[in-house]
Amino acid sequence: MSASMSDQEIRRSHRLIYAYPVFISLFFLAATPIAVLYTKEWDFFENLLRILTSPSKLVTDYFALGGLGSTLFNAAICGLFANLMVFVSRAKANATILAGYMLIVAHCFYGLNFLNMWPPFFGILLYCGVMKKKVSENIHIAFFSTALAPFVSELVFRYAIGKYDALSVNVNWVGAALALVCGLAIGFIIPALLPGTTAMHRGYNLYKAGLAIGILGIFLNAFMYSSLGVDKPVNTPIVNPTYAALPYGYREFMNVFFLILFAVTFLVGFILNKKSLRRYRELLRCTGYGTDFTDKFGMSLCLINIALYGLAILAYLNLVMVLPSIFPLLPSGAGFTGATVGIVFAALTFAADGQHPRNVFPIAVGFAALFAVVLGICLLTDFDMPWTLSTQAYINGLAFATGLCPIAGKYGFRYGVLAGFMSAIICAVTAEMHGGFVLYNGGFNAGLTALVLIPILDFYRVKPLREDDV
Repeated sequence: MSASMSDQEIRRSHRLIYAYPVFISLFFLAATPIAVLYTKEWDFFENLLRILTSPSKLVTDYFALGGLGSTLFNAAICGLFANLMVFVSRAKANATILAGYMLIVAHCFYGLNFLNMWPPFFGILLYCGVMKKKVSENIHIAFFSTALAPFVSELVFRYAIGKYDALSVNVNWVGAALALVCGLAIGFIIPALLPGTTAMHRGYNLYKAGLAIGILGIFLNAFMYSSLGVDKPVNTPIVNPTYAALPYGYREFMNVFFLILFAVTFLVGFILNKKSLRRYRELLRCTGYGTDFTDKFGMSLCLINIALYGLAILAYLNLVMVLPSIFPLLPSGAGFTGATVGIVFAALTFAADGQHPRNVFPIAVGFAALFAVVLGICLLTDFDMPWTLSTQAYINGLAFATGLCPIAGKYGFRYGVLAGFMSAIICAVTAEMHGGFVLYNGGFNAGLTALVLIPILDFYRVKPLREDDV
């Protein structure tokens, strides 16, 4: 902890790191009955069962597959389980634990559920037992391992059967056994991959597990389908006319949801930060490279950053969603789908560990720059514009591309824009490499971007404008 923080402030910061994820889980739980009444989701339990027992490739919208209330409940129970594991394992309070939790609840809206998260998670626990590692020091890796949960659902409910019937639960017991073995094996592979892939991008991608798990996903996907000659699956067909008729998804409900969440977050942080924004300007000057904000500033200020950064994300989403209605030449994009709601939490993953509005802004400008370039080319060539900033792949891509913010922080605005531009180019195609079975596709995409951009900057001797945060 920072030497400028008193022992009392340090203890309070630790308590907040533990308490804030619990608050979010309970917030999901409290919102569930309200969502059920709001959408008249009287088939709540049927929808929840469908979420738990369906293949969940990217991007499986749990709002469409199940419903608003059942999806929030899925996030609540997965989040509460993660909270329980933190307390039981006595994991050290730090920003990484908070990041792992955020990624779990983020993907509970489009691919992760209380059933498919278990085998990878237990794989890490087995690894700890066999290798005599402390669970408390590896619980964040267990959280990250759930990024491969779609493989579990695929093996259990569709793989080798070749079909999936959403109206009945058909468990492939051979596949279930394979899912368990695969999940346990994953527990021994991911801890070995993380240090090496982090060294590859040298910490310039905050979503560092994304590159490791993305590479592993490529091998798993290739073996399961190309090597064994099994037909590649398609996304689960979802027929939900009522939901499909909503032009912006659950925009009104989710805006209120997030406004309340971020308002409470800000208010608590503001009060505990001596009713001020004290040191927030200092936080905004941080490069984001290798900086644990909870250690440097305390969790009170991090709550303020989470709230303000979250509101900025919310404003961006609402802005890009209305662009197609203002400019008819643009294709229609996504609204507040399950995936869109999930990426709000995903984008906040490292708001206590390097991300803030100032260093992620250039990344967003990079996405807008690619959009402008493609739009200009389409206008000149009379091609139809193939995507817009509210296209689901680009919404998700930007959320994780914010993990490249250390490049903007250290190298300056224009290289941050370049990082965002490069990431936007590939964000819609990287899922094909692992078959859509890796939930951290955006982190994988950001890792590949850093893997290309940083050596180029080194080769041309581009020097960082700012030193590392101290």
